[in-house]
Amino acid sequence: QVQIVESGGGLVQPGGSLRLSCSAAGSLFSTYTMGWYRQAPGKQRESVAIITGSGSTNYADSVIGRFTISRDNAKKTVYLQMNSLKPEDTAVYYCNVDPLGSGNSPYWGQGTQVTVSS
Repeated sequence: QVQIVESGGGLVQPGGSLRLSCSAAGSLFSTYTMGWYRQAPGKQRESVAIITGSGSTNYADSVIGRFTISRDNAKKTVYLQMNSLKPEDTAVYYCNVDPLGSGNSPYWGQGTQVTVSS
């Protein structure tokens, strides 16, 4: 079992910014693939951004140029910097910890609500 703690969600106006944080326990954190996913009401969960242990990143087309995923291995934390937020970014955001890079990890955070509204 991997302990995961998320923070940083909230209410923001369109065009605003938020930064999400996800901390995960594990002595091998630096090798973990970490990902941010989101689920809007009535929609399936979708991948937003992923970062591997080597630092490679992958983004959903809808967030390219606006969101940045990064990691601080010393703090065992991954971040999602979200800029130029749009109402369609409104969702519950979940952190996923993938120790084996399998793409099918069962380790999910509790979720944090992001609401973009004027």
